[in-house]
Amino acid sequence: MNALSLKVQGPLVPVSARDRAPESLPCSLMWRQNQLLVRSPGQSESEMSPHGDRLTECLEHSSVRLISLTPDLGEDQLRLWADASAQAGKTIFLRVPSTPELPNKQAALWWRLKRLSDRLLALVMLVPLAPILLAIATAIAFQSPGPVLFAQWRVGERGRLFRIYKFRTMIVGAEKLHHQVMGHQEGLHKQENDPRVTPLGAWLRKYSLDELPQIFNVLRGEMSFVGPRPWALYDAVRIRPEFQHRLNALPGITGEWQVTARSHLRDLDAVNLCDLEYLKAWSPWRDLKILLMTVPRVLSGFGAY
Repeated sequence: MNALSLKVQGPLVPVSARDRAPESLPCSLMWRQNQLLVRSPGQSESEMSPHGDRLTECLEHSSVRLISLTPDLGEDQLRLWADASAQAGKTIFLRVPSTPELPNKQAALWWRLKRLSDRLLALVMLVPLAPILLAIATAIAFQSPGPVLFAQWRVGERGRLFRIYKFRTMIVGAEKLHHQVMGHQEGLHKQENDPRVTPLGAWLRKYSLDELPQIFNVLRGEMSFVGPRPWALYDAVRIRPEFQHRLNALPGITGEWQVTARSHLRDLDAVNLCDLEYLKAWSPWRDLKILLMTVPRVLSGFGAY
């Protein structure tokens, strides 16, 4: 492999030729033991487009086990590294500030019970939901060509990136049109009359049926039934530094924002403040209240599009 042309910083372990990253990645790398920190380069460094396949190959042959990405890399680079890391079997995190204001630190016992109940409830719900999941999947397959499920990178607990699963509600290739549709829209990238949404998809979104596959994310431990909104990369990279510690939280299928505001509140700072308030005041009884509030909100299509 060609010589490394990236800026390498800090005390490093020896890196063999097989461990080196692609020569044209516009980023700085810091290697420490089995961890790799990837961040945006300085202004004096040249920037060239990376090659996804080559990056995957390098990571596959690397001794690195954990990869940490800084938000300033931008959405495209985060997605490229996330895709390559997943293919190479590496754990990947978004580097965010730590915070003591998390339920798992403030109420450890209750939090462990919450995590256990999440998995148990998800297992129990799979049986009655199976016919509904099958019916929706069949309807999507008949309604439009393409995959039934839609997977997208989201920011999870402690900044760990994971793929969230939903029923596909848009045309195939909708992700490539995202910024063309959203333009320079401020706040959450949600649009009421999104032209990419299919007729069936609009109905599924109205009653939040597209989110049912997230029960598998709960089973995998990546989500909870109740928690803050799981941020997509295109939203996460626009969060101001003073709110980035919010990204440590375990996301949920439903939550405070979903039942009190949802699409009626799209300002990024306001959504983060809502989530932080929930985290500071968290209790199992508050989660139960949110679950009970979710039912009428879903049936009424509250703020859903």
